[in-house]
Formats: sequence, C-alpha cells, structure tokens
Amino acid sequence: MSAIYCTTVSLTFMCGSSCPVLECWFVQEKAGRGGGLTGATSQEKSLLHIRTESHIHNDKSHKAPADISPDRVYFITDPAGSLCHSSLNPPRGSIKKPQCEINPFLPQPSSLKWVAPLTESALSPLYLQADWISAALQGLDKEMTITSIMRAPTSTKENNVILSVTSKTVSVQSRLGEPVLLDCGFWVDPSSPLSGSGFAVEWRYQFRGNGRLVLAYDGKTDRLAETQEEGATLDFEALHRNGNASLILQEAKVRHSGTYICTVYLPYLLAQVALELEIVEPPSLSIHPSPLPLTVPGQTLTVQCEASGFAPLSLEFSWEFKGADGKSRQLGSAGVTGHRQAWDGTYSQSSKLELDSSKLDLGRGGELTCVAAHLGGTQRASVTLNVIGFSTPSIEDSMAMVGVALVLYGLIKFVSWTFTSSDADEADKQDKVKKTYLNKQFIKTL
Repeated sequence: MSAIYCTTVSLTFMCGSSCPVLECWFVQEKAGRGGGLTGATSQEKSLLHIRTESHIHNDKSHKAPADISPDRVYFITDPAGSLCHSSLNPPRGSIKKPQCEINPFLPQPSSLKWVAPLTESALSPLYLQADWISAALQGLDKEMTITSIMRAPTSTKENNVILSVTSKTVSVQSRLGEPVLLDCGFWVDPSSPLSGSGFAVEWRYQFRGNGRLVLAYDGKTDRLAETQEEGATLDFEALHRNGNASLILQEAKVRHSGTYICTVYLPYLLAQVALELEIVEPPSLSIHPSPLPLTVPGQTLTVQCEASGFAPLSLEFSWEFKGADGKSRQLGSAGVTGHRQAWDGTYSQSSKLELDSSKLDLGRGGELTCVAAHLGGTQRASVTLNVIGFSTPSIEDSMAMVGVALVLYGLIKFVSWTFTSSDADEADKQDKVKKTYLNKQFIKTL
C-alpha cells in the first residue's frame, strides 16, 4: 500500500503529559468480486488518542472533527510510550507531518519452522476473541518507525498495545568494510497472556524484486535457522534481556544495499518494520597520461580520467582548467564510457577529454583537474599542463628577455674593457724599452 500521511490534529488537549492526538487513515480491503480478484481498498480518516496509562481519561465528550466518523476514534493505551515519541508530535503549525496508517489485524498461527513452536498446542485462546488493529507510523525526518498491534474488547474503542516493534535507523548509510547496525527493538505487554510464551525474530532482505532470508531465530527453543547469509548476527543476550533484535552486519558489502524487514512474532501475532541500507563508497580518481607530455600550440592532447571502486552507480564527471593567471574555468563536455562492475560489486567509469590548444586558449599551460561528483563525496585529481613555443610572449617572458639582453650587454662591455686595457699596458711597455735603448746609445756616444 502507498504511504499515507498523518497529521497532528489541532486540538487543545493531549493524551497524557506528552502524547499526541494523531489523525491517521484506516485502510482495509473491500470484498473481492469473485474469481480470486482482490477488491479495492477503502480509506477513512481516524483519530488516535494516545496515553501511557489507562486511568488517564480524555474528554470523550469532545466532538471529533466533522470529517471523522465516531466509529473511527480510538483511545490507545501504550505503557511503553513508543507512540509518544517526539517525532510523532511536531510543533504546532509545522508543515512536516508524521505518517500513519491503521489496518484490521487477524491473529493467526504461522507455519514458518522458526515460528511454529510458538503455537504448537494448536489451541486458540479466548484472549484472541477481540477487535485487533495494526498501526504503522513513521516520525518526522525518518527519525523513527514503529508498528504496534493493539487489542480492544469487542465493540469498544479502548485499545491496548500488546506488541510494538520500533527502529531508530529508518535509513542507514555505510562505507565498504565497516560494521553496520540495523536497529530493531520490541516490547510486549507484560500483562498479556501471550507474554512469556516465547517469541521469534526474522530478518529478510529485499532489493528490486529479489529477496532472501538473512537471519531467523526461535527464541522459545533458542535455535537459529540455517541461512546462506554470512557475517550477520544478533546480540542474543540483549535480545532476551530487553528485546533488542538489532541486526549486526560485520562487514558492509555492496550487495547489502537494499531494504531490510525486521519481524517479531508472538503466538498468533506479528509486527514488522522496514529499514533502508545503502552502501556508499566514493570513487578513486586517476588521470592518464600522468605526467602530461609537453604540448605545442595547435596540438590536440587526449586525457582520460578513471574513476574506480565506487558505489552506488550514479556518477557525474566534469573538467576544470586553472591557467597561469590563477583563474579557473570549466572546460567543454567530455565523453563518458559505460560503467564496469568489479568482483566486489563496486563500479568503474572513465571520462575522455580532447584538449585542442588552438581552440581552448590554454596560454602557457596550467593545472588540469578531473572532478567526479558522487553520493559519497566529490573527488578531484589534477595534473600540470605545459604549453611550449607559445607565439605571443607574455609580460613575464618579455621582462625575462630584457634581463637576458642586459646581462649579455654587460658581458660584452666587460670583455671589451679587458682587451682595451691589455693593449694599453703592452704599448707602455714597448715605449719604456725604446726609451731605455736610446738612453744607452746616447751614453756610449759621450
């Protein structure tokens, strides 16, 4: 059945100190038309007055809203207080509302081998001859889900909660390889004749039409049913002590993603809650080739980004380029390959980018980044792109060229000065030798 939204009625009284008055839908199937066909369902608005103790009386003379039949007004006693959870009682004027649906319930034995021992006497106690209903509720923001089985003496609307199954992990996400706890707990009215007669717990898995039994435990005979599931267990001490039926998956795997149904059985009764588990693993990125080869203007370079080891499948690629000026921009669309699945259930996928340096204005190069957006987080991988032989020099290149020219000019001047200085010294020496020679000749003449 489709989810039915429940609204908190704007009434001035409350059922107990902090329990809400809830407006729900009473849903039941109409009689079939024969031939094994299932009839359509009927829906009626219903009002639930919640209280934790039976002696807390509501103002029953208060008239129900005009669109709710008096036959669909129920007074619920819930000693465990599960129906008084804050997520079922939103602030006045809140847009978000909890969900609620009520269905008729028929107590009956089960033929499942881990449940059958609960009713092996084959006797149907007089206690079952009453009006039974089942209420399924989900709190705001999926904070909590609860299913309660209620009993009322025939032709009365004074219902007592006999069995409640609750979960505080309606939606769970986990990384690969981590332990996972799927919360499930139950409460049984200790004053009920069914209390103390044993219980059974069952966990089933469903995903896209396929299902399997994960774990089944007969609490009366303390036996586990044989299943093909590995690494799934319960805390049996906590189960018997306080009704903690939480499922423990020792190591999360991709195949664990799906819906888990926790069902608790009493003799002739059952209640269940559904939880969603999603294994989320972000991708690992690598760019090929790495490092990138030197690129010249007009050259087209093919770059591939490989994302691997991610789950679930949905992934979006994009490419970014950060130039030498520090400015980033998105590059054009790139091709994406089909996904591939590894032995462990994770996926891989590639994106191929054609870099045409003549069209993309890559300048002298920069940083090329592959971006992969995934439910597990956005991942990035970068490589450096160098473009050589760039036709128009930048300001930095021009300044470098001026600097080189100045250095060369200075070097030429230094060499020139050195040679000039050497020639002058040689001339001075020759002049001194000549003068010495003339002086000697003059002395000889005398």
